[in-house]
Amino acid sequence: MITERGRGESRGVDIPGDSLEFWSMNNVKTVGLLAFMSALLALLVGWLGGWDNVGVMVAVIVGFNLLAYFFSDKMAIASSGAKPVSEEELPQVYGIVRRLAMQMNIPEPRIYVINSPQPNAFATGRSPRKAAVAVTTGILETLNHEELEAVLGHELAHVQNRDILIGSVAAMIGAAIVIISRFGFWFGGGGNRNNPLGAIGAILSLILAPLVAMIIQFAISRTREFQADRSGAEITGQPMQLASALQKISDGTSRIPMRVNEATSQLFIDNPLRAVRGRGISKLFSTHPPVEERIERLQNMAMGIS
Repeated sequence: MITERGRGESRGVDIPGDSLEFWSMNNVKTVGLLAFMSALLALLVGWLGGWDNVGVMVAVIVGFNLLAYFFSDKMAIASSGAKPVSEEELPQVYGIVRRLAMQMNIPEPRIYVINSPQPNAFATGRSPRKAAVAVTTGILETLNHEELEAVLGHELAHVQNRDILIGSVAAMIGAAIVIISRFGFWFGGGGNRNNPLGAIGAILSLILAPLVAMIIQFAISRTREFQADRSGAEITGQPMQLASALQKISDGTSRIPMRVNEATSQLFIDNPLRAVRGRGISKLFSTHPPVEERIERLQNMAMGIS
């Protein structure tokens, strides 16, 4: 039985000038990181097939981007075990999402529920018209109405900012880099097979290229989480409620296991694999920013510091 409680209203806040600058910096950073990953993929394809195969290089990059564009939402829903839920079953969630979607001038996303005691939520979809929001049964039992509203504002900010598409593209480019680097390691670069340095290049491509791609992919994910925190708090006008929700969610994800696909874990508001893995992962290799830093930024936002 899914339980809900509390009533509340969404309220937006004016976006200060420095917020627009913050948004621009985040998007410039994201575009730069994606461009770097694409360039790395192009270099690997060029090394493997020779620099004359520019058409192949472009086709590989475009192909992986198209795969990410068309299938990201279906893969995320299926791998998380999310099930569609009716408004009669979750009237509070539907009510909050409908109000926020109208306020943000985006289509109302589909609503799903995940039967898990861990408090968590994610949004997916290649565009606002194809978006879906999933919540766990645990988050409905853990958060009050205002905290739940703040979390759903965060998720709809991901939809509005097209973060799901950005993350999916980054993941697909990263996967392409891993596949091509391993292929190059075993079969050698097309124009470098007779080069005595070819073996060194193969080793470097196998180790360094996937590592760099993974670090960049995680950096993109952390950047978009910070942006969604801020955008969602501005839409609901409740940065402290989101901070409170993040603390409760973080406590839950560190204690309650939830096994999901590795590629899907970065979509959640907090890493659902923390209880499975523990905390021994450095910030550089984390898909999510430290919750303490996220809360501090929201507290500063509430005080008008940033």
